[in-house]
Amino acid sequence: MSRRRSVMSEATYFILAALLDGPLHGYAVIKRAQEQSGGRVNLAVGTLYGALERMTDEGLIEVDHEEVVSGRPRRYFRVTDAGQGAVQEEAGRLAAAAAVVTERSGAQRAGTQRAGMPKRTTRGTRPAGSGGGVVIA
Repeated sequence: MSRRRSVMSEATYFILAALLDGPLHGYAVIKRAQEQSGGRVNLAVGTLYGALERMTDEGLIEVDHEEVVSGRPRRYFRVTDAGQGAVQEEAGRLAAAAAVVTERSGAQRAGTQRAGMPKRTTRGTRPAGSGGGVVIA
């Protein structure tokens, strides 16, 4: 098994996330990754199978079983313990990175409102109640 990269690509993250609930075949992985990413991850078939091969080589996933559907072979993949650990580690890294911004932004908003200052508005708009405009909370 080769060494895991320190930062996981978004596609790899969502492929692993798609497999957390159980084995899936390629097309189902594409659909699940697209759904779970809110449409940001749109994998082409060739891209997916290249990623699946790489992830299999890295020990993150493995073939669970194969079946023939309408005369065509269908291979199902499942996440390994190493893959589950890798995606959990990446989820933690992303959560910690997001907290740097969300906690800071929340503290700034709370501090501004506590000081009695008006809410911030978008550039070129008026505060709420002064003839329209968009207020950003």
